[in-house]
Amino acid sequence: MVYTNVLAPLSLADFRQAIESKPNTLEVHLDLVERDVEIAGCKVRLHCHCLKVDADGRVSTARLAEFIRTAVIDYAIPHETRQRAKERDGREGGFAATIELYHRALGTFTDLKTSGEGGELLLYLLAERFLGLPQILCKMSLKTSAQVHYHGADGVYADVDEDGVLNLYWGESKIHSDAAKAIRECLSSLKPFLDEEEGEAAKRERDLVLLSERADLGKPELNASLRRFFDQTDPLVKRKRYRAVALVGFDSDDYPVAGSKCGANEIIDASREALKKWSKNVGSRLVLEKLADCRIEFLCLPLPNAEAFRTAVLASLGLAK
Repeated sequence: MVYTNVLAPLSLADFRQAIESKPNTLEVHLDLVERDVEIAGCKVRLHCHCLKVDADGRVSTARLAEFIRTAVIDYAIPHETRQRAKERDGREGGFAATIELYHRALGTFTDLKTSGEGGELLLYLLAERFLGLPQILCKMSLKTSAQVHYHGADGVYADVDEDGVLNLYWGESKIHSDAAKAIRECLSSLKPFLDEEEGEAAKRERDLVLLSERADLGKPELNASLRRFFDQTDPLVKRKRYRAVALVGFDSDDYPVAGSKCGANEIIDASREALKKWSKNVGSRLVLEKLADCRIEFLCLPLPNAEAFRTAVLASLGLAK
């Protein structure tokens, strides 16, 4: 294939327009504890949220799960399909096409109790609405069975530098009761996507092939420009960097026990103090995995109970058994 200068270079604005939901509704359910925390000797940036305390001094995992559910169409259905549904509803009136998409999106999620898809959906929300990184590959739509998790990264996100270099962020989420285990498994899963040598045997290769065909910013002309970065016959294939966006959720004793209450800032203050320990753990694992030189946006979310969060997500999606 011969390329000309017809396709304009991509800008950061092109990526930001692909983020579907602009309002920062995250703030209704999550409080920001810290952002852009640096770890000496590493290129990671650590960010931490916690569940918001309501006026009665309570937190609700169920409300967080119900909020996550509102993003299932944006997360699981490609831009082009969503646009066709909007156009159909505009022609016919009502919301029949949108409702069909909602049920189609729900049908891509597994009902397995050990599912990590709730974490993947939360990663999507935080990547787009907090970090401003749009998802460019809609992998849930590629599943052949709802009961089988899609192999590869948990998500693919991207932005572009002023010099036109594409920053490709491999996504990974882990929800565990133990913080150290969540951090360890998350970084272990990310390692091959970040440091394996290029080639057909690399773990990232299948995702790169999919990106060459399906990378999506919501507009045909932008998609054509974006897909050039994954075309092995185009010089732009050398103009991309591999980065990562990671989410770990884990149990925290700083939340009130069932039936108890706490002050509005108590969880924030306690999480800020505990973040010192979590950041040391992240730094140690980065060194052990030889990922200290990799740029990673690392999201921490202490939870009242990680297993209860997983169950609440399944219940909100109507998948609880």
